[in-house]
Amino acid sequence: MQIVEEFLFKHHIKDNVIAVGVSGGADSLALVLMAAQSLAVYGKKIVALTVDHGLRPTSADEAAFVAEIMRQNNIEHHILVWKGEKPENGIEEAARTARYELMRKWCAEHGVSSLMVAHHILDQAETFLMRLQRGSGLKGLCCMREVTVWRWLNILRPLLHTEPSVMENYLRQRHIEWVHDESNDDLQFLRNRIRNFWSEFAAQTGIDAEKLDGAIQCLQSAEDYIETQVNDIMRRQVTNDEDVVFSFKYADYSAWHTEIKFRIIAALCRREYIPRSESVMGVIEKLNHLPFAGVTLGNKEIFTAYNRVWIVPQLEAKHKATRKMWKNFTELHPAYKERKIPHKARLAVLKKGEVF
Repeated sequence: MQIVEEFLFKHHIKDNVIAVGVSGGADSLALVLMAAQSLAVYGKKIVALTVDHGLRPTSADEAAFVAEIMRQNNIEHHILVWKGEKPENGIEEAARTARYELMRKWCAEHGVSSLMVAHHILDQAETFLMRLQRGSGLKGLCCMREVTVWRWLNILRPLLHTEPSVMENYLRQRHIEWVHDESNDDLQFLRNRIRNFWSEFAAQTGIDAEKLDGAIQCLQSAEDYIETQVNDIMRRQVTNDEDVVFSFKYADYSAWHTEIKFRIIAALCRREYIPRSESVMGVIEKLNHLPFAGVTLGNKEIFTAYNRVWIVPQLEAKHKATRKMWKNFTELHPAYKERKIPHKARLAVLKKGEVF
């Protein structure tokens, strides 16, 4: 099985130590064994990480089951326990967040920069339908990528275009059993409902996972092109002052396509997450027509001054940028002397420089 080896070569992953998230299900169990088998010849080390979430009475036993298989195959293994109270609502998302955070923390503490996970082609198809049901736009419908970076950690998905039957057959050939997660049978979760009717859906429509995967890759290609254009415009037309104040000419903004406007404003106003699409579109609709009274989005203020659009952090009213403060600042940063910068933008720059 050269799936993992070819994947790492394709994406130029040269890490000597790679972590693998292993739940005990067929997909992740096969992935870690494939990885260990194919990469041993290159002297690379695989470390298995299992999260005991404590959501089922059998979770500790499942973690111990994985530990034993890893021991038999000489693979280093660590059990990470999700401690503390569990939320009553949104448990699926909370568990996913906790699982990744525990693995990310372990990787950070041990100098590991890449984590493999076992998402496969059916997971991708289910994700697409779930996001379609939620009304996601292009970025959301691009679903999962083969490689993503999450808080500096490389998330690798070598099985993303692989049918789950491949992993199951691999384990059968090695006479290795796997764990069945009972939560996958709970039809209160949308993903499980999709999974439950998937075979009938494919048979009735002719839309199988492979066709959806091909469509998703086309969407990803379009998304990548748009992002390239956005990044180019950001580099050429958006002024960045101290990473806190951003501005661009209103004339340039007027010439941008709505999609470009959306992405740039959303990117400049994001906190941990991108603002809701309807909120961003609301800003665009107002900004398209002068005079523009100014709005807030997330923790940013958006307003016009000197024929430019300015995006600055919301600051407490008690702060005030005096002329003396600004003069002293420009003496140290002469590039600001000849520029017209509104008071709120000056305030944010001074605060970043810890003038207050």
